[in-house]
Amino acid sequence: MTTITSPHKTVRQIACYAFDNVMSLDVTGPLQVFASANDELARQGQPRAYDILVFAEQSGPVQTSSGIRIHADRARDELDLAGIDTVLIPGGDGIDQVCRAAAVVSWLRVASDVVPRIGSVCSGALVLAAAGMLDGRVATTHWSRCDQLRATYPRIALVENRMHTYDPKGLDGDAHIFTSAGVTAGIDLALALLESDCGRPIALAVARRLVMFLKRPGGQAQFSAYLTPTIGGAAQLADLLEWLPGNLQADLSLDAMAARAGMSPRTFSRVFTRDLGLTPARYVERIRVEAARGLLQGGDISVNRVAHLCGFGHPETLRRAFHRHLSISPQDYAERFGMAVLPG
Repeated sequence: MTTITSPHKTVRQIACYAFDNVMSLDVTGPLQVFASANDELARQGQPRAYDILVFAEQSGPVQTSSGIRIHADRARDELDLAGIDTVLIPGGDGIDQVCRAAAVVSWLRVASDVVPRIGSVCSGALVLAAAGMLDGRVATTHWSRCDQLRATYPRIALVENRMHTYDPKGLDGDAHIFTSAGVTAGIDLALALLESDCGRPIALAVARRLVMFLKRPGGQAQFSAYLTPTIGGAAQLADLLEWLPGNLQADLSLDAMAARAGMSPRTFSRVFTRDLGLTPARYVERIRVEAARGLLQGGDISVNRVAHLCGFGHPETLRRAFHRHLSISPQDYAERFGMAVLPG
């Protein structure tokens, strides 16, 4: 694995690529972390740590998917790679066109031999994958692009429920080439880079100023449309799949579901797992978790009541299922994403 040492200077240059229909927050979110770090250091009487640069195919305004224009300071071919510490590749609606741009993909391969850190935000991981830079590495991307990344680039060790894959020690991720999950996870990534560069106190101060966790508990499954109820090849199971979400308190044992589907338990289990990629028990647990999420987001309902309504029976069973799927407790989920939740 390639290891590149950062230039020996006190100020690191962070360069973020902009392209037509880029997600504006993928660019501005991470860059704000580094800008806020400079502000925090100044408040403490310390010199700034970062120079921030936006580059594009041409210098000048770049149209984002939100309609906001971002000004690119420099054209890509004008960059001095030897002076750059970190390149960030954001995502957005225009990312598929970027993946097909041979000049950009080739440039990234060259940059990876020179620039100490290259990372992606959201679907920007697809460009790193197209350049072959993620082969054999752990990577993540926006939850909606995970299936595409897995199918197109099977040599990547894809992890879906993770905020980012940066690890300065290279033990549980990578210090050179790394990725982050959907949109705001780019801010989590930038905070991790900041902590590595300037230490935990500065990173924590910036996180507090941005009203962020320094390290958010759980992964992006907390924020995703957790179930995508496309039946696809499961036509034999269509009636059952439509019935399940409204009957979570019913007997959803293997035998009971098989009987409803008109199959033997053995055939049902085989067909279900083949067509949906999950065992029947795992699927039921997932839709129960999804239903519980909706209730907890609505607020003004106890965890006990949620466990009963969603078919978990006992709050402890609900808690364990939440930790398995979302890496967070129901109470913490309700406090973070819902309104008031009643105890007990």
